[in-house]
Amino acid sequence: MAIRADLHIHTTASDGTWTPAELIEEAQRCGIGLLAVTDHDSVANVAEAGRLAAQAGIGFLPGAEICSTKGDLSFHILGYGIDITNKLLVELMRHNEDLLEQKDVDSIRLLAREGWAVDEDEFARYTYDRRRGGWRALAYLIDKGLCTGVNDFFQRIFTPEHDLGFPTFPAISEVIAAIHGAGGVALCAHAASGFHGPGLEQVMDLLRVESFDGFECYHSNHSEEGTQRLLRLCQKHKLLISGGSDCHGAFVPGRHLGEPYVDTEMLKLPFIDCL
Repeated sequence: MAIRADLHIHTTASDGTWTPAELIEEAQRCGIGLLAVTDHDSVANVAEAGRLAAQAGIGFLPGAEICSTKGDLSFHILGYGIDITNKLLVELMRHNEDLLEQKDVDSIRLLAREGWAVDEDEFARYTYDRRRGGWRALAYLIDKGLCTGVNDFFQRIFTPEHDLGFPTFPAISEVIAAIHGAGGVALCAHAASGFHGPGLEQVMDLLRVESFDGFECYHSNHSEEGTQRLLRLCQKHKLLISGGSDCHGAFVPGRHLGEPYVDTEMLKLPFIDCL
């Protein structure tokens, strides 16, 4: 029997607004029977979410969404079925978290030099409630009245014009090796979305030499054409298939748990039959 699934969800361990308990409550309300917590470069909420999912009778995959860099583009890699205590994987994710935390500091410093009404010392003391979602620099700019939200941040502030961009993360091959070393499988996240910039065909050309186990074919930002293109690729080369909402709770407008619809018959992952 097909089970409704969502294998791309963020919590307060990265930039989502839900605690593990709130996520499981929402999953029950939406009829989700299989889920994965895939926070950015963190597994801090995976164990708790897994425990609560088991109590609720919901299948659960331990996961993470890990940042990588190829050329001048950032790629997110979903690791499923990982050992969340694996030393090398945990160290790699901690390295990425450190890069992102430093990017927050550097971003405020650059904006201050441009004459924005921000203060580096004030930001050094600034804290925020993680249940707001997002990250520290974004919350600070919102509280200063300089930014209206995540879309405004990426469209108007975090741009080449301000000399701002993502850090250089580990190479795709390094991230895949770390996921494999932790007993997991590595799938490229949202390849058909606008996140990468140059479009699906160029992205696929760039990724052709990388040893992904599969692709996230179903995603809230994929067109039907993009989804079908990825499905054909995976079916042709016998690659794994995942899918999910990329829901961040209330943080990212327009993304909702369980959308797009995905069930276990649409997926191809080695762990599903064991759940």
